[in-house]
Amino acid sequence: MKILVVGRGGREHSIVKKLKENQQLKKIYAAPGNAGMEEDAECIPIDEMNIEELAAFAKEAKVDLTIVGPENPLNAGIANHFHQENLAIFAPSKEAAWLEGSKSYAKDFMKKYDIPTASYGVFQDAVQAKKRIAETGAPIVIKADGLAAGKGVIVAMTEEEANQAIDNMLVDKAFDQAGSTVVIEEYLEGAEFSLMAFVHEDKVYPMMAARDHKRAFDNDEGPNTGGMGAFAPIPDLTEEAFEFSVEQILKKTAEGMIKEGRPFTGILYAGLMLTKNGPKVIEFNTRFGDPETQVVLPLLKNDLVQVMQDVLAKKNPKLEWHKEACVGVVLASEGYPGQYSKGNPLPHFDDEDTYIIHAGTKKAPEAFVSDGGRVLLVGGRAETLTQAAAKVYQQLDKAELNGNFFYRSDIAK
Repeated sequence: MKILVVGRGGREHSIVKKLKENQQLKKIYAAPGNAGMEEDAECIPIDEMNIEELAAFAKEAKVDLTIVGPENPLNAGIANHFHQENLAIFAPSKEAAWLEGSKSYAKDFMKKYDIPTASYGVFQDAVQAKKRIAETGAPIVIKADGLAAGKGVIVAMTEEEANQAIDNMLVDKAFDQAGSTVVIEEYLEGAEFSLMAFVHEDKVYPMMAARDHKRAFDNDEGPNTGGMGAFAPIPDLTEEAFEFSVEQILKKTAEGMIKEGRPFTGILYAGLMLTKNGPKVIEFNTRFGDPETQVVLPLLKNDLVQVMQDVLAKKNPKLEWHKEACVGVVLASEGYPGQYSKGNPLPHFDDEDTYIIHAGTKKAPEAFVSDGGRVLLVGGRAETLTQAAAKVYQQLDKAELNGNFFYRSDIAK
């Protein structure tokens, strides 16, 4: 079999590493991939948004299955185009990916199908948006409606912060069209967790839940990022809360999408809050989470290709999990998520007891160098979260960062 993985980040590197466990695979391609993936896959220099060229390559190389990592090609209709070309792809259609592509659509959908979430309002006018903030007070959550690379959500602890977010999005157009509509939400209190599932129409197969850390600095301080680390499983998630999330959120969503005429195939990701009134949806993604994938896939016993083939065939893949814990910590460029420099040599990691997932890296003549905000993730597996975290921090704490990189020291602690 030949597999094509579309994307260039840590999530895609993690998918490639999981695929590599299958000795029967003839070839793994990554488009465009990154420097770290070159050990495990053949990187093809086709941009993830060049859908026609990706399909032409898949046809020419006789690719048996394509797996899509990032959200942008999903919302641009990569699955639709591949289906038109009779190419197998594990990904939602453009219509189904709208669940992530539009926050306002997702909120209206949840209201319609009675899926628990925060109360909300949708605004395109700054004056009306600020009026809502004045009525509600802070803390409050402001979201750009469209795709904003994980940076379009502001958890405002004061009204001043909230009004500033409105000005940034609706007046200054900080996110272009993605922020021309904003969703203002009730602030939910509790512990967050991420629940991903393999889905095909009305069939839903949940993965192990994970928790990621969005804030840049220790103690959940600083600006929101794409994610500074993650861990699985979650000690404070009860079996009851997990089952509720599967039955009342994931399955109801899959059924609702069929009723909407947008049947879902692919990875459905629910970002959830454990409130005192039970789990509620913060957001939906329509693909593997990043960095959650980097700690969930290493705990999956099953072969990933077989799982996806079973799901597409409406067969239960019978997911099995290692009875272990996994922790991943992101090494980021100094200054991220704001301004940062590129081209800095990466620290050397030599411990075989951990694993390295590349995200924003490239190969220079002498060594790997940084090429993004989130540069790489150091991950570790062990019997307990404490032991897994200790492995990871043992590696990171002896790394020479030279003022070019930083990481949080409290992931999974």
